[in-house]
Amino acid sequence: MGSELTTPGTDPVAMTQRLIRFDTTNPPGGEADCVGWVADLLGRAGLRTRILAADPARPNLVARLPGRGQAPPLLLHAHVDVVPTADQVWTHPPFCGEIIDGHVWGRGAIDMKGGLAMMLSAILELRAEGVRPAGDVLLAVVADEEAGSSVGAGHLVREHPEIFAGVRYAVGEDGGAGLNLDGLNLDGRTRLHPVVVAEKRACWLRVTLRGPDGHASRVAAPTSPVRQLGTLLGAISSGGLAPTMTSAVDRMLAELAAVVPEPLAADLGRLRLDPGDETALARLSERDAQYLRSVLRHSVNATVIRAGTATNVLPAEVTVDLDGRLLPGGFDSKDFIAALAELTALPLGAGAAVEVLVEGEAMPEPEFGPFYDQLVQILRDADPAGVPLPMMTTASTDARLFPALGIACYGWLPLFLPPGGDYRDLLHAADERIPVEALRFGASCFRDLLLRYR
Repeated sequence: MGSELTTPGTDPVAMTQRLIRFDTTNPPGGEADCVGWVADLLGRAGLRTRILAADPARPNLVARLPGRGQAPPLLLHAHVDVVPTADQVWTHPPFCGEIIDGHVWGRGAIDMKGGLAMMLSAILELRAEGVRPAGDVLLAVVADEEAGSSVGAGHLVREHPEIFAGVRYAVGEDGGAGLNLDGLNLDGRTRLHPVVVAEKRACWLRVTLRGPDGHASRVAAPTSPVRQLGTLLGAISSGGLAPTMTSAVDRMLAELAAVVPEPLAADLGRLRLDPGDETALARLSERDAQYLRSVLRHSVNATVIRAGTATNVLPAEVTVDLDGRLLPGGFDSKDFIAALAELTALPLGAGAAVEVLVEGEAMPEPEFGPFYDQLVQILRDADPAGVPLPMMTTASTDARLFPALGIACYGWLPLFLPPGGDYRDLLHAADERIPVEALRFGASCFRDLLLRYR
């Protein structure tokens, strides 16, 4: 069992333990103590830090490791808020930060206090050694990523864009990009190292269905809200709109096909030609097939339904909240609503009211170039048996915000994980934990990045 750690030095394991022990559950957040601890840690190393907050209880920190002025500044960004643990059953307390069976346990171990610890370790090591990277390294430690980022990265981008002047590239979390290829032998290589180059865009809708009410002992009229509800749920039961291929997923499948054995390689080739080919997914685990289905379509799920006041009364109104996730590109909420209207044959926007609850920022096309190649090469050097792979995450991260400032963003949290490990499935789940050696591997990769960055 671990103990309380207040002076972790540059050890990413000790820093992860300490960070987990701050309860930064969002809502309400309350990230101030955690951010203050990071500020003190960096300040004692002689680094200049700034605290910027829309809400004093939920501050953000920006620190700078001076470089040699031979490259643009590089942004590393990490959030310290975590999702709730209420109603989850944990084997060990979620904020214990203990080392148990070679793992650091606790909420945020992967998402993403462990990632922040890796970044801090690399920055503090270079500072202690007096090594100056080619360009300044800007570290943004932010609040509120798990609930919209409005007082976190969103506040920094809106109110303090000057901080990021000159930054060309940013590295943050991988968002749990999930593809394990369970049980497959990748020519002896068993670990996939995701480099997230794209993410889906949140588009949350509230659909209000209205029509005649009445006694529930009678068959409901075709225009009644309950009949409309059945039509809506049936139409979206497949999980989304028609499959479509994006450049990011096409490149992922092409690179994956080059390293997997036949006949899976041929399956992936067919999927590139026809993203709706379900037979191409037959050899994959259901988990991996669901991931690919999710990144091959604009997806939609009904998550909250409100209706009725009594069992024997047909309601005159039903509301349905839809969690839509849009693929990168020009497709927006208006296009999404029109496509859903065509799919469901319901008069969305006319007889049925549609409210856009959330429309996330649109992500630009992924940028594959020297910086991306450098991220991949660092992974290859650190784990020759691993497979770096460009991927899309189905979730949204703070990476969606920085492109507005002309910054190309990548999700890159290197982890050396046991074959078949399902650690990314532990994001937002009970018993979140991370192997000690994975943290040390990631910290070493971040150190290499800061040394090699040009």
